[in-house]
Amino acid sequence: MIDNYITRGCLKKTVENVEEGKFRCTCSGCNKLDVFNWLETIPDSGSVGKLVEVRFKNTRKGYYINNTGIPLVKGDVVAVEASPGHDVGIVSLTGDLVAVQMKRYDVSSGNLKKIYRKAKASDVEKWFQAVEKEPEIICIARRIVSNLKLGMKISDVELQGDKTKATFYYISDERVDFRQLIKEYADNFKVRIEMKQIGARQEAGKVGGIGTCGRELCCASWMSSFVSVSTSAARYQEVSLNPQKLAGQCGKLKCCFNYELKCYMEAQNDFPDTSIALETEQGKAYHSKTDVFRRVIWYSFEKNSENAVFIPLDVGVVKEIIRLNRQGIKAKDLEASSNRAQAKEPMISYQNAVGEDNINRFEEKRQKKRRKPNNRDHNKDNKEIRIKKNNETGNRKEPQRQPESAGNNPRNERNDRNSRNNRNRSRGNRNRGNREKGNRPEGNKPESSQPKE
Repeated sequence: MIDNYITRGCLKKTVENVEEGKFRCTCSGCNKLDVFNWLETIPDSGSVGKLVEVRFKNTRKGYYINNTGIPLVKGDVVAVEASPGHDVGIVSLTGDLVAVQMKRYDVSSGNLKKIYRKAKASDVEKWFQAVEKEPEIICIARRIVSNLKLGMKISDVELQGDKTKATFYYISDERVDFRQLIKEYADNFKVRIEMKQIGARQEAGKVGGIGTCGRELCCASWMSSFVSVSTSAARYQEVSLNPQKLAGQCGKLKCCFNYELKCYMEAQNDFPDTSIALETEQGKAYHSKTDVFRRVIWYSFEKNSENAVFIPLDVGVVKEIIRLNRQGIKAKDLEASSNRAQAKEPMISYQNAVGEDNINRFEEKRQKKRRKPNNRDHNKDNKEIRIKKNNETGNRKEPQRQPESAGNNPRNERNDRNSRNNRNRSRGNRNRGNREKGNRPEGNKPESSQPKE
C-alpha cells in the first residue's frame, strides 16, 4: 500500500482511489510548462484525438499515441513505451490541442511511441522508489566527477520508471571525454547510463525560481525554445549595461530583453544617429540618453561628466540641427529649442507621491468624537443646573405654579362636563331598574294628570 505519491514537479502529495489501483494527480498547474486545454469541451476529431502529451521530471515532456483507445484524462498516471523497458509519466494534455503543441515543438507524428496502460499499483510503487533514490544518486555522481577532475557539472538525474535506466544532465563549456565516467556510474548504480548536455537556461528551467520581476521564471513556466540574446537588445532599449542587472539566474542575459525588442526597433526607425555631435555657437553637444517612446533625446556640452547639464530635444529638432550642420550652419541656442520641445510635450496627468506620506501616520492617536447628547442627557443637565442654582440661593424652593381656574381652562371645563354626563348616565340606569321592579322613587314619580283642587 502506498501512502504518498509524489508527482514529478508537483507540490502536492496525493493519491486518489489507491484501493482500486487508479492513480491520478489532482493538482492543476502544479507542474512546469503547464498548458491550459481550451479545447477540452470540444469533441476529439478522429486520429488526432489519439495523441497524448505526457510529462515527466521537471520540464521533460513526451508525445505518445493511444492506439488501444484507453480513456485518458489530464492527471492520469500511465506506463509508456521506452528504450529499454517502460517509463511512468503523467498525462498533461489530451485532444486536438496536442497536435498544436507538437507543431510548436517541431515533433513529427510518424515515429511516436505507444501508451501501454494506466499505471498499476506495482508500477507506481517501483516509480516511487526510483524517485526516492534520485537525490542519493546525484550526490554520488557529483563526487565521482570531482574525483576524475572533469570540467563538467552534473545538474540533474532522472531514473526511468522501471529503474533500468538513468539519464544524467550535465553542463560543460568544453568537450568532455566521459568514457571512464560512464564505467564508474555503471559499476556504482547497476543501470544503463545516458548522458545529455544542456545549457545554462535549460538548467535554470529545471531548477526553477523567482525572477527579479517577482514572477516565476519564464523558462520554468512557459518558455521551451531559447533564442540567443545579445547586448544590442539592451542598447536598443536604453538599459544600463550593468552585468548584475542584465544577467538572470542562469548567468546569461535575460530572455525578456527579446520580448519588446521589435517595438523599440520600429520606434527608432526615424531617429537620427546619436553618435553625431551637434555643432552650436556654444560648442559641441554630445548625446547622453534617449527616451524612445516620448521621442526625446538629451544632449550635454560636457562629455562623460557628472556635473553635465542635460538639454532635452525633440527628434525633429535634432534632425533639423544635423541638417544645418551639414550645410555649415551652427545652431544658435539649444535651450530655446528645448523650451519649444517642452511646450509641445503633453503634461503628465499624474504625480509622484512617494515619500510624502508620514511613515508614523498610523501610530498617531485619533481624537475621540464627542457624542451628541440626546433628550435624556439634556434633561439631566438641566436638572443638575437647577439643583446648583437652588444651592446657590440658599436651598430656596421654586414657587409652585398655581393651577388655572376651572372657568378659564377649557380642558377643565371639558373634564367637568364629562364627569356630569357619567353621573347622569349611572343615575338613569338605576331608575330604569326600579321601573322594571314596579318601585319608583318618590323623587321620580310622575305627576298626576288630574287637575289640582
